[in-house]
Amino acid sequence: MSVQKEMKEPIHYGDPAATGGISVFDREFDELFGYDGDDLGLSYSSAGSDICLWAPTAGEAVLILYDSWQEAEGQRLPMARDVRGTWRISVPGDLDGKFYTYAVLIGGQWHEAVDPYARAVGVNGDRGAILDLRKTDPVRWTEDKPPLEDPVDAVIYELHLRDLSVHPASGIKHKGQYLGLAEAGTRGPEGIATGLDHIAGLGVTHVQLLPIYDYATESVDETRLAEPHYNWGYDPKNYNAPEGSYATDPYLPGLRIRELKTMIQALHDRGLRVIMDVVYNHVYDGFRVNFTKLVPGYYLRYKKDGQLSNGSGCGNDTASERKMMSRFIVESVLYWAREYHIDGFRFDLMGLHDIGTMNEIRRRLDELDPSILTIGEGWVMETELAEELRANQSQANQMPGIGHFNDGFRDAVKGNIFLHDQKGFISGGIGFERNVKVGIAGGIYYAPGLGQYAQEPQQSVNFVECHDNHTLWDKLLLSTAGGEDGQRRAMHHLASAIVLTSQGIPFIHAGQEFLRTKGLVENSYKSPVEVNWLDWERCAEHGESVDYMKRLIALRAAHPAFRLRTADEIRDHLVFEEAPAHSVAFTLRDHAGGDPAQHLYVLYNANPDGAALKLPELGEWSVVFSGAHIARLDNGTLTADGIGMIVLAVN
Repeated sequence: MSVQKEMKEPIHYGDPAATGGISVFDREFDELFGYDGDDLGLSYSSAGSDICLWAPTAGEAVLILYDSWQEAEGQRLPMARDVRGTWRISVPGDLDGKFYTYAVLIGGQWHEAVDPYARAVGVNGDRGAILDLRKTDPVRWTEDKPPLEDPVDAVIYELHLRDLSVHPASGIKHKGQYLGLAEAGTRGPEGIATGLDHIAGLGVTHVQLLPIYDYATESVDETRLAEPHYNWGYDPKNYNAPEGSYATDPYLPGLRIRELKTMIQALHDRGLRVIMDVVYNHVYDGFRVNFTKLVPGYYLRYKKDGQLSNGSGCGNDTASERKMMSRFIVESVLYWAREYHIDGFRFDLMGLHDIGTMNEIRRRLDELDPSILTIGEGWVMETELAEELRANQSQANQMPGIGHFNDGFRDAVKGNIFLHDQKGFISGGIGFERNVKVGIAGGIYYAPGLGQYAQEPQQSVNFVECHDNHTLWDKLLLSTAGGEDGQRRAMHHLASAIVLTSQGIPFIHAGQEFLRTKGLVENSYKSPVEVNWLDWERCAEHGESVDYMKRLIALRAAHPAFRLRTADEIRDHLVFEEAPAHSVAFTLRDHAGGDPAQHLYVLYNANPDGAALKLPELGEWSVVFSGAHIARLDNGTLTADGIGMIVLAVN
């Protein structure tokens, strides 16, 4: 039985005559109208353009051509119905510089919408733009990418473009723009490196950018960018076109594309790969979005009573399990990888997607470039999709090659993010040692009682801070009331050390290296820039913490034992050692992967009064890493004074 028949009131989702009476909710709809061609959208050439629209429920379809982004009336060109719900038109002549939309007749009403496949858009994304994409390639635009042998070799740095450069002391000319991240040689307070130089100097391998596709938020109006504006961008409008508010001129559709490519090339030239944060799980408005205007009822999930599914918390979930939605997502990912040379994708609320779509993305990316990362939020969430089909941590064993953010590890290290005053391992919380060990092992099944969701370490993305929720520093302020900043700094350093020396993929949030604060604002997605910006004065003030992060990243790079490739290797070489409460110790033994040390011993000590531990008799130990606290070796015993990480080695 179709969903439409179970609704309390009849709802019209297209012309029954166009579909032979088959509703968009019927199981047969995809079988009858699913389209497999590779020509959806607009295919441009200087001699003429071919346009293909999928709108099986429409009674008529029209291409509307405009001479400008704000022209009131355009030229209406009827499209011809073709196979499996498609409509086509070929327009002779060079359309470069024109704008376009579609209009479809649905249930007796005309609906105008932007092409979901549009690769360029006008101001605020209200019309598609027609252009020669090759003219958007920068002078230097190479296929060369920094090497990456395995996902666990990555160190990810999450960044919002505007945050990077808008601070008055950033020293960056193109503040809040794509080109701001491309600038080299920028300096801030006390002559510190800022922007691109700062990021490259940390030693990270990937920059993960919060949404850079065209988003819909009303708080960022591309015609009024001189006014205060800010948003993270998790409200997608046009998935295949870049956001215009980051361009030097949002009125020129090709310029934002060229400047984004220029930025990506600059990152690649500095040895940095680029991960794109993508939000295919929901749209900005289920009723006004282009998908719904063109094929009402098809692209989104609905409850049996006709209400939109809202597992995303944004009012609507996309129906990734449906053939044409799944296909759109897969092709969109591939388009960004090919056209923009994107090196990885972070899937927002990935647990709302279906397993089949995620596996198809991974399969197609493997054909293109196996080194492209796929990671996502595999939270277990409610949505109108069978539980066994959801792409969440519970089904990680069915999604090889796809990483999941490890929230269990995060909460064990710093305390539950929703219980603001709860302490975690680093801040003196009781009973977190076991869950910390699970994270150290990369979330795999390590031993009875020690295991999570991961089949291999590449499936565990380890983090203690990201754009969501409180920063680590703010969480420590809330959970250690009455404490002092020196001890909080030690806790903060220890958290970062745990992330960088655990198995799996390490992930740090921009500014984590200098104890980033948002003034205790928990959800800053539309807070003023003064809350969100990277404070380069604070960076200069906490240079010691920045240096500590650099040392951690260099330590991980120097020792392959922290980057074991398989679950079997982890079980073979990782041994947890005896340790007192509020501390965890482990060895990485007999590693034959080119590590300069035969054995490593790692201690995470969260006891402010210090700890003394008997070392395993594997040879003569020496200190290779410690923080500001003192590490003493005496007759096979390690004594740690204060909170921090100590790493020993037998060469």
